[in-house]
Amino acid sequence: MQYIIFKYLITAGVVVVVSEFAKRSDKLGGLIAALPLVTVLTLIWLYVEHQPASKIANHAYYTFWYVLPTLPMFLLFPYLLPKWGFVLTLVSCVIFTIVTFLLFALLVKQFGIDLI
Repeated sequence: MQYIIFKYLITAGVVVVVSEFAKRSDKLGGLIAALPLVTVLTLIWLYVEHQPASKIANHAYYTFWYVLPTLPMFLLFPYLLPKWGFVLTLVSCVIFTIVTFLLFALLVKQFGIDLI
């Protein structure tokens, strides 16, 4: 139980650190947020928990493919925010990302990459 609490504290701490940096510097906050910190932590947790190398490698592999269709949202969000406000922009970007992901999954399936 202590190990799970430790994992929660470390992982939550990363989110807090990123948001604190983002308050002080847009660029530094964006840079830190763009780093694959959650993925690196997940890879560490999987390794520490003695998961097979194939499972750890698959996690990194699929993370790459899942990140790609999320990237356009980071261009759409700042464009829509001044026009639509925060909530509508956020909801629209979530829907846009889901649609983009589904279309991307259909596209890469033709190349033997099964994301769904």
